[in-house]
Amino acid sequence: MRIATWNVNSITARLPRLLAWLESSGTDVLCVQEAKTTEEQFPSEALRELGYESAVHATGRWSGVAVVSRVGLEDVVKGLPGDPGYEGVQEPRAVSATCGPVRVWSVYVPNGREVDHPHYAYKLQWFEALRAAVAGDAAGDRPFAVLGDYNVAPTDEDVYDRAAFEGSTHVTPAERAALASLREAGLTDVVPRPLKYDHPYTYWDYRQLCFPKNRGMRIDLVYGNEPFAKTVQDAYVDREERKGKGASDHAPVVVDLEV
Repeated sequence: MRIATWNVNSITARLPRLLAWLESSGTDVLCVQEAKTTEEQFPSEALRELGYESAVHATGRWSGVAVVSRVGLEDVVKGLPGDPGYEGVQEPRAVSATCGPVRVWSVYVPNGREVDHPHYAYKLQWFEALRAAVAGDAAGDRPFAVLGDYNVAPTDEDVYDRAAFEGSTHVTPAERAALASLREAGLTDVVPRPLKYDHPYTYWDYRQLCFPKNRGMRIDLVYGNEPFAKTVQDAYVDREERKGKGASDHAPVVVDLEV
């Protein structure tokens, strides 16, 4: 079984690449982030023609998440129970579903913007709600994983230059403590192998030639419980999908399971 996560940075803009990638990669379940569309505009029919069902939680603008599966799609939950909301609005940042033998969450963690910004406090509160929401499944016997754009680099090795991020979000002790708390709920960081260079970055800014210079970050993560981690046969970053015209600024993270 092949499971992947991909921040597509607009599924409308990325649709031809996405459909081609699903066909060529043989992916069974894809967790999508930053769909930037409404549920009504999500390309469910185009995906259905390839044999995939879609569970979508999206309202347009910059967020929106989905689980796309060709191995079943049951027990869908839209939204994060206990979501603290931002400025009175609960944003579409989480959706979960059971796909065959595996249950997954697709999550798009708030960016945080700046350390002294209210969005940063919201990000930390959102992490607390996520931990509470997944604790039961994390401790269960069924393979379970939370996949998505976490907007946090777990360690200094997960950014191309720690000094370049001094004073910024994504690398602060509080954000990394939130990740550690999530792992303590019974989840393991499934670290992919890089297909080029020595570290599996998943995101490269469009600006300043970051991708050609490999100035990246590993912020797209797969956190699986013990039954999930035990079935992992391989994990890698499909860096090729960050190349060329019309690419997202994120690359897919792919995990192969024997379940």
